[in-house]
Amino acid sequence: MADDWYVEKFEDNLSFGLKVTKRLFEGKSDFQKVEIFETERFGTTLALDGLYQTSAGDEYFYHEMIAHPAMTTAPNIERVLVIGGGDGGTVREVLRYPQVKFCKMVEIDGLVIEQSKEHLPMIGTAWDDPRLDLVVGDGIAYVKETKDEPYDVIILDGSDPVGPAEGLFNESFFENCKRMLAKGGVFVMQSENPLLFKDVFYETVLLLEKVFGQADPYFGYVPIYGAGYWTWTYCTVDGDHLAIKEDRAEQIEQSCKWYNRDIHRGCFALPNEVKKRLGR
Repeated sequence: MADDWYVEKFEDNLSFGLKVTKRLFEGKSDFQKVEIFETERFGTTLALDGLYQTSAGDEYFYHEMIAHPAMTTAPNIERVLVIGGGDGGTVREVLRYPQVKFCKMVEIDGLVIEQSKEHLPMIGTAWDDPRLDLVVGDGIAYVKETKDEPYDVIILDGSDPVGPAEGLFNESFFENCKRMLAKGGVFVMQSENPLLFKDVFYETVLLLEKVFGQADPYFGYVPIYGAGYWTWTYCTVDGDHLAIKEDRAEQIEQSCKWYNRDIHRGCFALPNEVKKRLGR
């Protein structure tokens, strides 16, 4: 934090700054540095280890896109597992669906949850939903060891592949998630910026394709992330990323600021460079 600006730097050649009006929290958990502050442009903002995670002003771009493409296409959505997502935005979107009977969230950092509840209540509005089972623990160990019934949708809402999130980008973890999916189930994860994290993006998508058989990256925007351009990847063994259930989509669009059926169909279009690198 320099003067009244919070500046995120990327590899000493790119930066993105927000003017800060008030610091709300700064602390260190067993895993990472947690900071929450008010900004003029985006309101209350969360950063972990010096990297922007979400803000009250733009969070819907990310949370709607990580949740709804899977939730509107999976054959069933009664059981959902969210790994990560300590700010509460992803489970909020999942629990908008009355068809969801049970949602388990496994977040490694209890401090992120605690401070998000206090300072970001406008994002995490579903903490008290009786369908939510909140577990503070290691998602990597959880999917390896759990004997839970299969899940219809698994959402990996992790940060960049460094620090506590590093182990979420490997074949063993993905295989364990695949094992936990019900027939027709969908696994989705944020898959980075293909411009700034080019190698991570392509390696992740190709590894997901190897594990699941089908891995379809899709594209959108997250203004608080320096380059704006962002991706998520939809994975399934026997599903279809464009098989939108019209009744679900119609009901959810009423409460969305960004997601709708046109956005859903269009976001899976691949830029030429990506097509070439992925052999599509």
